[in-house]
Amino acid sequence: MKTTTQAPTVPGTQFAGGFYAGRFMLDGSEYALIVAPKASGEQVSITWGKYGQNIEGARSCNDGHSNTTAMAAEGSELAQWALGLDIDGHTDWYIPSRDELELCYRNLKPTTQENWASFRDGDNPSSLPAGYPYTEQSPAQTSDPAFQEGGSEAFKPEWYHASTQYSPDGAWVQDFADGGQDDGHKVIARRAVAVRRVKVKPEP
Repeated sequence: MKTTTQAPTVPGTQFAGGFYAGRFMLDGSEYALIVAPKASGEQVSITWGKYGQNIEGARSCNDGHSNTTAMAAEGSELAQWALGLDIDGHTDWYIPSRDELELCYRNLKPTTQENWASFRDGDNPSSLPAGYPYTEQSPAQTSDPAFQEGGSEAFKPEWYHASTQYSPDGAWVQDFADGGQDDGHKVIARRAVAVRRVKVKPEP
């Protein structure tokens, strides 16, 4: 994964093969998260993996790449699809972790719907700045027209897979209608999006 000294500051900006979604910390380093273009980097209906299969290497809440690699090794069609992508010459795509997928919702929310503000939905210690539980009004709909509901790059107001395993039977999912986070059965087909990350220098 390449290092850059500059990255956008506005979510939705075209960048590094996709669109900038925000910044997060991983193992003491700062990264820019990039969402793949919908036309080549989104699945409309696909399962996470096998029901009852425990994948120890897919439990990270912030390292989607390691999760995806572990999933692929155990036969996950979803993970193998993501790792096999070549978009604009970039081949390091993966399925976002729980925290990475939350960052996508927080900064690129497609709807004007009130958020599901229950318990710890939206809690994200990996994001920069750190994400706190949602209120009904925050986060608000993105200001980028392309990512607003109906836009060319917008997330659908549906549940998306994260690569973070919750249990042998389930994995984390996020609702892009209202931000709800939950564990979902691995064998239920849902939407999925590929992301990549670029290491960046912290803002001065």
